[in-house]
Amino acid sequence: MDIAGNRIDKLLKKHAQSKISLGDSEYNFQIEKVALLIVTDKTSLDEQNPEKLQKYYDYVKKHFGIKDEAAIQLVNEAFLYLKLKNADSVDPLQQGDAFGAGFS
Repeated sequence: MDIAGNRIDKLLKKHAQSKISLGDSEYNFQIEKVALLIVTDKTSLDEQNPEKLQKYYDYVKKHFGIKDEAAIQLVNEAFLYLKLKNADSVDPLQQGDAFGAGFS
């Protein structure tokens, strides 16, 4: 396992011990962890290669116990989160369709 993987695993263990309530905060935490992995790997935010994306699907399945379509959705939301976070002065409610988010 690489340095980023070890760092993420430590964060996950620390989070599990903090007993944050499930729900939106848990889901947001999961998105942020996948986003951190994407950034650490220096993966393009426009990545479409199924073989490269499989790493993130597998990570979600292994670390969060999320399966199939839900794992794909979480990974896609992590990419969307990073795109929105990195966008300069973009109002997602006004320009969400530019990201395929359907916010418009």
